[in-house]
Amino acid sequence: MKKKNHPLLGIHSFLMMAFIYVPIIMIIIYSFNDTRLSGNWEGFTLDWYASLFENRHVMEALMNSLTVAVISTIVSTLLGTAAALSLRNLGRKGRTGMNGLLYLPVIIPDIIMGLSLLVLFSQLNIPLGKTTVIIAHITFSLSYVYVVVTARLSGMGKQLGEAAQDLGATPWQTFRYVTLPQIAPGIISGALIAFTLSLDDFMVSFFVAGPSSTTLPIYIYAQVKRGISPEINALCTLLILVSITLILLAQYILNRGNGQKKHKTLPI
Repeated sequence: MKKKNHPLLGIHSFLMMAFIYVPIIMIIIYSFNDTRLSGNWEGFTLDWYASLFENRHVMEALMNSLTVAVISTIVSTLLGTAAALSLRNLGRKGRTGMNGLLYLPVIIPDIIMGLSLLVLFSQLNIPLGKTTVIIAHITFSLSYVYVVVTARLSGMGKQLGEAAQDLGATPWQTFRYVTLPQIAPGIISGALIAFTLSLDDFMVSFFVAGPSSTTLPIYIYAQVKRGISPEINALCTLLILVSITLILLAQYILNRGNGQKKHKTLPI
């Protein structure tokens, strides 16, 4: 007999979703408002988006964010994937300890990570700028890539790799033609998540950014302190759309890879 959910559970879920998404929806709606007064609706317009792309400071912050996100994503994807592959063959005790260390940046509060990196750069006399922001983003993005790729590897048996080696394949050939195609969805998903996290990060970037390395989230924070303007609503809307698109794409690639793996059969 199928068990029915209590009606209060549905109401609770609806209220939770409304609490999370209604403020986001309001930002999107007022980004099209034909007035600078955010409390009054005066009509529909796209002028704020046009003026946004004509703003030199916004474009500089956008280029900084994209540069940091691209570089940190590439490096963290390579390092995270390498870490997942290397720790796969480690002993159980050693793997458990290393997992704890690599999971730490995921669970540690951002303010602590930002402050600790600031202290580190100060002790090493490294001037704050775009380089320090990139290093900081690699630090926390690497762990997310590692988690995603490790999850992909955990569901992958070693039979195909061992069979390839029995047939004379070198370790590189085994990795290139057997292991890599199987974990590719996890690598791509991890890279997309790392890119999204880097693009949206504020707290860590706030501590380690220099005067000439302002990213979009830092720029938004500085502008909001002067009052919320329609341009900021438009900028937030674009960031929301980009973030949602990348997360959905990462989830789609990961689910598609899991589906292909589930239905894959070996040729006879």
